Amino acid sequence: MQAVAYTAYGGPEVMQLVSAPVPVPRAGEVLVRVAAGGLNPVDKLQRAGMFKAFMPFSFPAIGGNEFSGTVAGLGEGVTRFSVGDAVICRVTKTEMRALAEYTTMPADICAPAPKSVPLTTAAGLPLAGLTAEQCLDHLDVQAGERLLVTGGAGGVGQFAIQLAKLRGAHVSTTASDAGRPFVLKAGADEVINYHTTKLADLPQKFDKVLDAAGGDDALMYDVVPSVREGGRIISVAGPPTPGCLDGLMSWWMRPAVNVLLWTKSRALVNAAAAVGVEYKYIFMVPNGEQLAHLAALVDQGKLAITVDSRFKMAEFKQAFERLESGRSKGKVIVEFAGDQ
Repeated sequence: MQAVAYTAYGGPEVMQLVSAPVPVPRAGEVLVRVAAGGLNPVDKLQRAGMFKAFMPFSFPAIGGNEFSGTVAGLGEGVTRFSVGDAVICRVTKTEMRALAEYTTMPADICAPAPKSVPLTTAAGLPLAGLTAEQCLDHLDVQAGERLLVTGGAGGVGQFAIQLAKLRGAHVSTTASDAGRPFVLKAGADEVINYHTTKLADLPQKFDKVLDAAGGDDALMYDVVPSVREGGRIISVAGPPTPGCLDGLMSWWMRPAVNVLLWTKSRALVNAAAAVGVEYKYIFMVPNGEQLAHLAALVDQGKLAITVDSRFKMAEFKQAFERLESGRSKGKVIVEFAGDQ
């Protein structure tokens, strides 16, 4: 089979198409013929070696963190799926292996693919969809609350707007003029142009914030002052806070890493706490049951997957260029086997 792999840590120059044997599913795993893989900002960070201290890769390392496809084989003990089932998956946190013609993954983190969209489109749901849903869970977003989603035109942002509206929240979001049509289509009640408006100057404060845009200064001096006392900020783009990486590393590494994370995040955490606001960073976790719920929402017409662009396997470098341009609105998809 062919796969998109990294030959070392680095920039786009370390990516190439390689030949690899078709993997064999172990107990509890499924073998999937991949239809498509979705690209995400974390792909660039992994390729650059951002997490190599506690999650090193052996090269060549097959990239990618989410995929859709058709079950082609079952490991021992798998009863949840049958050969021929269409599935989607956000891969385990310590592996990649989504950008290949075939991959294996634990069955319990896979979910039935939505039937109302092409299988290649469904590849854009797992990572950003689960991230948005889990952030809203951490925030405990309730009906009637004023929620701010920063970076609303991105993959996480567009899902977050839709899912928060389903919970009955009033959703404001930051977006450029180019992103405005996308966040309005997602259901945003208010669009704030971050080029011309400061959040801290708005007359009414927010109850909670899902930060998908990041920027230490923007968070400290603009987002934090826009939140009411007792409010909360959950981020997937700002400085990580202690504890957020515990599930990715051995117990003996955690104290040193958490001290480092506290050093990097304490100014923001303390600035937020000084005005009665909680700031916390989270890493989403793969969850097959939760992913199945999101797929059901797609089939019910309550959740849309916005695809920015599609590329064939041989065009993977152009796909990464689009991702890393920062101009994509929605998901960048790499197709491996068409709609199967």
